[in-house]
Amino acid sequence: MVLSHDAPSSGLCGRSLLGHLRQDAFHFPALNTSVAEARQRVLTRLREWGIDEVACDDAQLVVSELVTNAVRHTDSEKVSCQLRVSRVVVRIEVADQGDAPTEPRVRRSGTDEESGRGLLLVGALSREWGVRPDDSGHGRVVWADLPHGRHPH
Repeated sequence: MVLSHDAPSSGLCGRSLLGHLRQDAFHFPALNTSVAEARQRVLTRLREWGIDEVACDDAQLVVSELVTNAVRHTDSEKVSCQLRVSRVVVRIEVADQGDAPTEPRVRRSGTDEESGRGLLLVGALSREWGVRPDDSGHGRVVWADLPHGRHPH
């Protein structure tokens, strides 16, 4: 995990920046049903941008884990997601409004436990990932950079 402030926010949605960067931002209520909606939105957008299926599958898993954590472990009313694609990585950022006393961290789960492996999966699929404070000063952003094998068009 990398603690970082290098994940700036932008108001552009689904547009190309300098011909090399595509991005989209969206918000959902902090409900369990929002996880599937976020996963579908990410898949749809990445396919529109011509990203390979392996990266699409990995991105769906990562956004599922990050949105699930934001919904379950914070007192947020909404969860925000930003998706950016450059020539080499898909960056997923999930922001919450919560004031949880600890930062998200990888934990070791027992074989009988049904949860607790999400950030382990995020770390395994990502080039790097990290946590930074939300720009508003309330909540935090968990981000992950995933490699992809195809340049966005």
